[in-house]
Amino acid sequence: MNTDIDIARQAKKKPIHEVGAKLGIPADSLIPFGHDKAKVSADYLDSIKQNDDGKLILVTAINPTPAGEGKTTTTVGLGDGLNKIGKKAAICIREASLGPCFGMKGGAAGGGYAQVVPMEDMNLHFTGDFHAITSAHNLLSAMIDNHIYWGNPEGIDLRRVAWKRVLDMNDRALRQITCSLGGVANGYPREAGFDITVASEVMAVLCLATSLEDLQDRLGRMIVAYRRDRSPVYCRDIKADGAMTVLLQQAVQPNLVQTLENNPAFVHGGPFANIAHGCNSVIATTSALKLADYVVTEAGFGADLGAEKFMDIKCRQAGLSPKAVVIVATIRALKMNGGVGKNDLGPENVEAVQRGCVNLGRHIENMRKFGVPAVVAINHFVTDTDAEVQVVKDYAASMGSEAVLCQHWAKGSEGTTDLAEKVVQIIDTGKANYKPLYPDSMGLLEKIETIAKEVYRADGVAVDKKIVDQLNQWQDAGYGNLPICMAKTQYSFSTDPNERGAPTGHTIPIREVRLSAGAGFVVAVCGAIMTMPGLPSVPAAEAIHIDDKGQVQGLF
Repeated sequence: MNTDIDIARQAKKKPIHEVGAKLGIPADSLIPFGHDKAKVSADYLDSIKQNDDGKLILVTAINPTPAGEGKTTTTVGLGDGLNKIGKKAAICIREASLGPCFGMKGGAAGGGYAQVVPMEDMNLHFTGDFHAITSAHNLLSAMIDNHIYWGNPEGIDLRRVAWKRVLDMNDRALRQITCSLGGVANGYPREAGFDITVASEVMAVLCLATSLEDLQDRLGRMIVAYRRDRSPVYCRDIKADGAMTVLLQQAVQPNLVQTLENNPAFVHGGPFANIAHGCNSVIATTSALKLADYVVTEAGFGADLGAEKFMDIKCRQAGLSPKAVVIVATIRALKMNGGVGKNDLGPENVEAVQRGCVNLGRHIENMRKFGVPAVVAINHFVTDTDAEVQVVKDYAASMGSEAVLCQHWAKGSEGTTDLAEKVVQIIDTGKANYKPLYPDSMGLLEKIETIAKEVYRADGVAVDKKIVDQLNQWQDAGYGNLPICMAKTQYSFSTDPNERGAPTGHTIPIREVRLSAGAGFVVAVCGAIMTMPGLPSVPAAEAIHIDDKGQVQGLF
């Protein structure tokens, strides 16, 4: 059997200007990075803003398990399937972080015959966007310390510098550091630390900005420290926003690549899906909607995290209105939600699938709360039996939805034409009436409670007075209209990653809250969420090398 990378290397790629031509993008409006990838110029994107919008489709999933769900694979497969049935479609996904690639996750560009290429480039340096974000972030870090060194005119309290440094690699040793040691010439010693680049607020800002001007405005609004009186110091106070924007000028322009079937794919941005909102850039999505009749995008992790943030943060801020949701599930993952161990997923187990469907059902119900109809995509594995598939189809029907068997991994677009037809049918009914879960005017704590009760089905939240006081202070300062970004384990509706299925009767503990004033949301941290991951005992990096043919091995 061909592996993902074998299939990717057999791809018959077209020159990127031919891929752009499918969307009507002139060749001189593409900034090429080699023959198979390019950025779409800002001037061209400005010129199409008056175009009508296409239909936006969100691909999300049940809660992730070690058995796998295949959300990106399904996103790519559905995009190819829509083109296969004669629709003008594009896909929009996030870029991959180097940290997970060399850690344990591996590459992220789909799989089988539903992939985006060039796969190696996308999972390594690509067009340099993450390097630009890293540089811009660390420029601000350097300017903060420099500001303090040269007299600290803004009166920054050294104990309350909120801005860490970043790099795009898993490195637990850098989570907490002491900087500026070595004497007077090196500045004032203080505690600091590193986050991974995808957890940077600069990443979230770039992915939510609507233009270069909006990008600089958001960068300027980021809070970097506090004074002794607890008043905030902003990036604009340090006068770093202009130089940061210069570093990000090219990075903010979306990247165009192609699927194995030569259909257009925008791959741009990559914010964490728990500490941030976990969606590709607003600029890529809104531009794709001006160029294609159907745009398929995805949100990170399961629907309780990714889809909720897509609906409540990205769509709210960007004025997007999705017309359909696809919830990806696998028989294997449903078995795990039904209590079966990873090593016992092969044999038929109809009862376990039935038990595990409660997780799927919870996500179907939740999507209805946003006014968008959902269809279930069963991502097919060779071990799936007809009886197990029928259980999911019957269950989805009992929930007022429909489940469609998809074989895009093995067959490409031929395996998703049924799903594509169903999605178009749903959109044509005009039933979608998108609305966020809560209004802007609702209080910050009440927003947190609403997500916990309505999406996670918790009895409530556990929050101490210090956090309540902090939320009230932010409301008094004019931040009460911001949406909430819940930072929680992706593996469960609860904060216990081992609690699969559809738990109820639990409480969501709020450990801390963080104000991302530039990105435009308040982060509520539930449990232990790492913003700088560590490497596993056997990192993927150990197997990554260049073979005697000059090809990269072990990346996927």
